[in-house]
Amino acid sequence: MPNDLERQIASVMAKAMALICVRNTCLETVHAGPGVVSHTGDYSDVIVTDANGRQIPWSEVSRISDDEMRELMREIVNRLYTFQLRIGEQEFRDYLDRQLTSTRNWDEPSLDKGLASKG
Repeated sequence: MPNDLERQIASVMAKAMALICVRNTCLETVHAGPGVVSHTGDYSDVIVTDANGRQIPWSEVSRISDDEMRELMREIVNRLYTFQLRIGEQEFRDYLDRQLTSTRNWDEPSLDKGLASKG
């Protein structure tokens, strides 16, 4: 069982990797633009009409294309790879310290019970 210091280190590393390797990627481009308005709050009142005239409920619409997903996964893998290779460099750790100021108000992480579960 991890001790408190190990949990604290894991929390900082998780936030750093999420920010640097996932959030600050082409995902920001996919996320950019106006959001949709839902009066029900669950988007059941939002319908997308495509170029062929099909009306698709918001909950069923793919909001990222295969090409965008491929680009996103490549960028995340490359960033995770670079992160792991550079974590020992003081210059990179200084960069992380500066970036981590934006995660101060993030929730603390919790264990994902489904990831490599014992049961």
